[in-house]
Amino acid sequence: MKGLNTWWFFALLAAFFAALTAILAKIGIRGISSDLATAIRTVFILLIAWGIVFARNESEGIPLLSKTNWIFLGLSGIATGLSWIFYFKALQMGKVSQVAPLDKMSVAIAIILSAIFLQEVITWKIALGASLIIIGTLVLIF
Repeated sequence: MKGLNTWWFFALLAAFFAALTAILAKIGIRGISSDLATAIRTVFILLIAWGIVFARNESEGIPLLSKTNWIFLGLSGIATGLSWIFYFKALQMGKVSQVAPLDKMSVAIAIILSAIFLQEVITWKIALGASLIIIGTLVLIF
């Protein structure tokens, strides 16, 4: 590892915390609405994200945001919110061992969408990996 700034280190941390999220959320939603649980979780995320922005003096970049930045970050936020709402509802109704893998099919879907919308090239290795994710997910949930 060249340093702690390699993308895969942060991606691994993201995967770890996403896994931890599933376990903590499953415990946290017991006896309450999944929508209420999502709203509460979102407050914590909001406080942490803005805390980091202010602690690193990155709020000065707000005036530099373009209309495109605002539109696509807004759309991304809407997609994230919907993802969380459906994820928490699925966790409330199903097993973490089935919901979490199905949620991670988003990786294969993101690969397909990246080719369509971002013109990213899908190599045979990427196609094979995405296929294995899909097959592995189906094995885990059925």
